[in-house]
Amino acid sequence: MPKALNLILVISLAMAMTTACAGASSSEPATEQAESSYEVTPGRTLVIGEISDDPGEVIEGAQPLADYLAAALADYGYTGGQVRVVANTDEMVQLLKTGEVDIYFDSTYPATLISDASGAQIVLRRWRFGVEEYQSVIFATKESGITSLEDLRGKIVAMDAPYSTSGFMLPAVHLTQNGLSLVGKATYNDPVGSDEVGFVFSYDDENTLQWILSGLVQAGVTDDYNFDVAFPKEATEQFVVLARTGYTPRQVMLVRAGLPRDVLNVIKQTLIGMDETEAGQAALEKFQTSQFDEFPEGIEAATATMREMMDLVQDIPLP
Repeated sequence: MPKALNLILVISLAMAMTTACAGASSSEPATEQAESSYEVTPGRTLVIGEISDDPGEVIEGAQPLADYLAAALADYGYTGGQVRVVANTDEMVQLLKTGEVDIYFDSTYPATLISDASGAQIVLRRWRFGVEEYQSVIFATKESGITSLEDLRGKIVAMDAPYSTSGFMLPAVHLTQNGLSLVGKATYNDPVGSDEVGFVFSYDDENTLQWILSGLVQAGVTDDYNFDVAFPKEATEQFVVLARTGYTPRQVMLVRAGLPRDVLNVIKQTLIGMDETEAGQAALEKFQTSQFDEFPEGIEAATATMREMMDLVQDIPLP
C-alpha cells in the first residue's frame, strides 16, 4: 500500500435517523410518516469488492454472500450479486469512490486507510474464521538467545506488510509503546543500529516462518491463529514468545459513501441475522465467516482506538 493512503481523516459514522411528524391541531392528530428517498430501479446489482491475486478462489467464497444479500434487497430493485476482484488497494479505493463497489471487507488497519481515502464507512464486525478479534505474536528462535523485547535492539524482525494489521500495525504499536525505535530495512542484510530495531517485510506469514527457521532473521511477528494453530508444532517449539499484543477486531465491513440508508439498513440486519438461517449459515461458511455483529463498544470507540494506534506508527520509517 502506498504511503499516500495514510491519510488520517475524522470518520463520521453516526447514521442519521429522521422522523417526520405532521403538525396537528387538537382535531387533527399527528401522523408519523416513514421517510424513504430511495427510488426503486429494477436491475440493480449488489457488488462486493475483494483484493486478491487469485480471483477464482475469492469469487467462489464470496459469491454466495453476494447472492444472499441481493435476494434480501429484491424489494429495492436488486436482481443479483457480483464479486469484483482487483489487484491492489488503489483500485479498490477508486471503485468505492465511484460507487462501482458497494461493500468491502478487511482487517481494521487497511480498512481504516481505505475508509479515509474513499469515504466508505465502517459499519460491522466480521467474525472471520469464527474469531471476533485477534492479536499479534512477537517471537524469536530459542537459539538466538533473545528472551525479551529489549534484546531486539540491533536485530531485524520479519513483519508481513506495511498495510497489515497483525503483521505490522499491532506489533509496531506494541514495540513503540515499550520504548523501542523501529526503522524499516530494504533487506534482512541491511545494517541495524545498536539503539534501533530493524524490520523487513516478508509479504507472507509463511515467508516469515521460513526466514526465521533458515536463520535469515532471528525474530518475527504473526497473528495468534498462525502461531497457535496454523504453524507446524515442530516449528513453534523452536521459538520463544516475546510478547502478545492487544486485541483488535478480526475484520470489519465497509460500505461505500452514498449507499441509500434504506439499503444499508437491510444489509446490516441481513448480515447480523445470517447465522440464524440454514441458507445464511451455508453462505457464511463459504465466506469463512461465522457471523457479523455490531461493535460492542460502538463504532466511534472502535475507530478511535484504531486511530490512536495509527498515530503511533505513522512516523515510523518504512523500507
